[in-house]
Amino acid sequence: MNQLAMHGGTPVRTAPFPSAMDPEGRTLGTEEAAALGEVISSGRLGASGGTQVPALESEFAEYYGVAHAVACTSGTAALHLAVGALDPAPGDEIITAPITDFGTVIPILAHNAVPVFADVDPGTGILDPASVDALVTDRTRAIIAVHLTGAAAPIAELAEIARRHDVALIEDCAQAYLTELADGKPAGTGGHVGCFSLQQYKHITCGDGGLVITSDAGLAARMRLFADKGWPRHTGERTHLSLGMNYRMTELQAAVARVQLGKLADVVAGRRTAAKRLAAALAGLPGVRPPDDLDRHAVWLFPIVLDPALAGGTNTEWAKALEAEGIPVSAGYLSRPVYRYPVLAERNLYGGSGFPLTSPPASEERHYPEGLCPNAEELIGRTLLVVHWNEAYTESDVDDIATAFRKVHAALTSTDEKPARV
Repeated sequence: MNQLAMHGGTPVRTAPFPSAMDPEGRTLGTEEAAALGEVISSGRLGASGGTQVPALESEFAEYYGVAHAVACTSGTAALHLAVGALDPAPGDEIITAPITDFGTVIPILAHNAVPVFADVDPGTGILDPASVDALVTDRTRAIIAVHLTGAAAPIAELAEIARRHDVALIEDCAQAYLTELADGKPAGTGGHVGCFSLQQYKHITCGDGGLVITSDAGLAARMRLFADKGWPRHTGERTHLSLGMNYRMTELQAAVARVQLGKLADVVAGRRTAAKRLAAALAGLPGVRPPDDLDRHAVWLFPIVLDPALAGGTNTEWAKALEAEGIPVSAGYLSRPVYRYPVLAERNLYGGSGFPLTSPPASEERHYPEGLCPNAEELIGRTLLVVHWNEAYTESDVDDIATAFRKVHAALTSTDEKPARV
C-alpha cells in the first residue's frame, strides 16, 4: 500500500465513486417520474399558460425569501437575463472572475459588453474586492461575483463597491445552493440578482434549466421580458417591447425542479457532513489546506490549496497520483483562466472582427495576456486541487479519499519515491 499506484502499487480504490451522471449519485426517483407523468397527461408541455413554471418560480422565491424568481433554460441563460435586464451599451464593461465556467462570460459578450477580469484571493480562487475596486471605470455597468465551488464570495465588500460606484452586483450561484454569506443570508440575496443553474451536475437538477432571484420589481420585470423575446404576455397584446431571447423553461423541466427543490436541504447537508469528515482527516497534513467554514459551504467541489514546497508537488503531480489511486480529482479546476481561452485571447468574436473588444466600442483595445491575474494563474497552474464531490458519499468513500491523500503525501514528500516533474 505504500507504493503509489502510478508506480505499480495497489490503488486505494478500484470501485467508482457515486457521481452526478449515475443514479447512485442523484436524488432522482419516483416523485420526479410522477411529476413528469402529470405534465404529460395534461397535454401542456410548454411554459405559456402552464402551471408548473409559475409554481416553481413562486416556490423558489419563497425558499430564498425574495420577492421574485424567473425560470429559464440554463444557468448561462440566468446570467444573460441579469445582464440583459441591465441593457449595457456596446463596449460597456462588466467585471468578473477569471476562474469560472465560461457561462459566466458568454452573456457579457453576447450583449456586446466587455469582460474585465479581476484577480482572486490566492487562498480561495474567489474575487478579491481590492482588485475589483481598482478596475471600476466610468464604463463599468456591473460586477459578477462567482461563488466558486460553493464557497461564499465576499458579497458585503463587493456590494459596497457596487453601491459606491452605482453599478449592479450579480451573484453567480450555479455552484452555491444554500451557501451562506458572512451575514448568514443565502448566497444570491446579497446583490441585485442571484443566478442559479439546474444543469445535470448541480446540487439539484432537471437536466438543464436556470433561475434568477431578486427583490427589485423593475429588474424582475425586465428579466421576465428578456426570457420571453420582450413579449409582455400579461397584456394580451402580441408585441415586443425590448430585445429578448427565447429562454422559456418547459413545464417538464419545472415539474422535476419542483420535486428536486424539496430535496435540496438534505443534498447540501449530506455534502457538508462528508466534507467535514474529509477536512478533519486531512487536518495537519503539511502543505494541504482543505476549505474552512464548511457549515456555510455548499461543497459543489471540495477545493484544496496546496503549498507545493510542503506537499511535495504541484496540483498536476498530485492529481496524476490521486487519479491512479482511484480518486476523482482535477488540477486547477480549469486548464487556464477563462481570459486565455482562444475566444478571448485570439478575439475569435463576431466573424473575426474582435468586436466588442475593439475601440470603438470599447474605451480601449482590450487584450487578455498571460500574467493578467497572477493569483488565478498560480492557482490553476500549481496550487488548486479539486476533489469531485457528491451527497451520496459514504463514510467509507470519504475514508478512501483521505487514505489516498495520506499515501500520496507520504510518497511525494519522500526522497525514495518522487515522480518526475510534469
